[in-house]
Amino acid sequence: MARLFITPREIDFISDLSKEMAKDIIGQKIYFYKVRKDLTDVHEVYEESERKVFNPPVMIDALIDWSQSTVYTGKFGSENKFQITVHLQSRDLLDRKIDPEEGDFFSYGDTFYEIIKSIQDKQVYGQIEHVVGIVLTGKQARKGLIDFVPHGPTSESYSDPGAIQETFIQQRGFVENDEGLTDDVRSLQKKGVLTKPISGPAEVSPKGGDGSKDEIDMIDSAFYADS
Repeated sequence: MARLFITPREIDFISDLSKEMAKDIIGQKIYFYKVRKDLTDVHEVYEESERKVFNPPVMIDALIDWSQSTVYTGKFGSENKFQITVHLQSRDLLDRKIDPEEGDFFSYGDTFYEIIKSIQDKQVYGQIEHVVGIVLTGKQARKGLIDFVPHGPTSESYSDPGAIQETFIQQRGFVENDEGLTDDVRSLQKKGVLTKPISGPAEVSPKGGDGSKDEIDMIDSAFYADS
């Protein structure tokens, strides 16, 4: 479509809509582990490293295309291997200065994945400088490549805190919400075209009223005004 009709304002609008879907509606996330190439020793011949050095994990809102595991059978028995596809909002990565590359890692649930493919999604109405998103393909990492305690949510079969996410708080372009800093930037708000929502970020939570146990048991979600 011609640039006459898709101006920077429309590009900002499209970007903000996709951010709203990822950050305020879907609620899926990964934890991204960037490999520090400057601190990791790489073998001169095999160009691999036994022990990698990582930056602290960064939470990124995403859309996950999760697939069933594949069973591989070898001489030592069978094992399940996962491979998933992750869709990230491109301008969100630019705003937060995050650059996922092949060889980096991320966790989703209790599984760690190595990025084996990082590609740009389709262009925004044929404008080469604007991309809808980044698509990552992650293959389950071998044991020993990355050893960290996974961040939740993981599985309701676990009893550790954070295994189940009971609270989801929107971001909506605010610098911070009840969970802390968001690093969320909405282009139309930044340029003064729109003001921040008066109602603030909505919250899905089991708590309501004064937060007492009786009231918590009675309320399914504060988002629906059940209190």
